[in-house]
This record gives sequence, C-alpha cells and structure tokens, in this order.
Amino acid sequence: MEYIYAALLLNEAKKEINEENLNKIVEAAGFKVDEAKAKAIVEALKGVNIDELLKNATVVAQPQAEAKPKEEKKEEKKEEKKSEEEAAGGLASLFG
Repeated sequence: MEYIYAALLLNEAKKEINEENLNKIVEAAGFKVDEAKAKAIVEALKGVNIDELLKNATVVAQPQAEAKPKEEKKEEKKEEKKSEEEAAGGLASLFG
C-alpha cells in the first residue's frame, strides 16, 4: 500500500513515477524498501493517467455514498413506524 501512496504523492508533485523515486519516498516514510514492489507499480502505471483515474473514481464513489444513507433512513423510518404501532397495540391491551 505504501507504494501506491508514494505513486500518488509523486503524481501530485508532478514528478516521474520511477523505481528510484518510489523507493526514496517509501524509505523516507520509514518502511523497508522492496525493489520488486517498486518495479511492479512502475510497470502497472505505465501509460496510466492517474489524474483521470482519480477524477473518475470520485465521480463513481459519490452516488454510491449518497445512496446508502437514503436507504438507511428509509429502513429507520419503517422500524420507527413498526415500534410505534407495536407500542400502541400494547397500550390497547391494558385498557382492553
């Protein structure tokens, strides 16, 4: 995961994402350098526009994040309504 963060930092700083730069950041953060991971990240990111990926990821994540609370609110309202009806039914039996 540290190599992904390092790549994002390099991208944000408009620096070249290469093994040497990745390893410098990982080492500066206090992690053990892993040459194989650095090489794999560099290869995986060749030709990838990180800025465009992040832009699209944000757009996709927002509707999902907004939809979830609405669903939860609907469920909470149903539960509240049921508990109110149950309470009313219980009170009616007292005065039966």
